[in-house]
Formats: sequence, C-alpha cells, structure tokens
Amino acid sequence: MFFTYILISLSNNKLYIGHTNNPDDRLIRHNSSRNKYTKNKGPWKLIFSKKFRTRAEAMSLEKKLKSFKNKEYIMNWIQSNSC
Repeated sequence: MFFTYILISLSNNKLYIGHTNNPDDRLIRHNSSRNKYTKNKGPWKLIFSKKFRTRAEAMSLEKKLKSFKNKEYIMNWIQSNSC
C-alpha cells in the first residue's frame, strides 16, 4: 500500500505534500529533521492521508495537490475529501 499525505507545520503553518509506503515512519523522519525541505520547520502534524494500491496512484494525487499552489484551496479540498 502507498499513501499520499499532507502535513502542516505547527511552527510556521506551511503545508508539505508527499507520498510514502509507511506514513508513521515518514512523519517521524519529518519531525526528526531527516528531510531537506522540512528540516527545522516542524513540528509537523498529519492532516490528511489517503491509501492507494500502487505508488503511481499515490504520486498522481500528490502531483495534483501540488499543482493547486494555494493553501486555502488545498485546505478546502481536504475538507471536501475527508471521510
């Protein structure tokens, strides 16, 4: 299984969008500054996650979300797509 996920920084309110096959480990890595983009910008909180059968599907949603380029639009998308 693969996941597309969205994190929010509790220090600067920025979003991070990514994909992974292990969301728990990935969040730990983001919060321990082992990611170039999120280093020293946390702590990070998971605000959205969606499971897919293939990595290609997860990457497709990640690409779509990153194309929005507007935090408010992404947050509205999360609200309308959360279960």
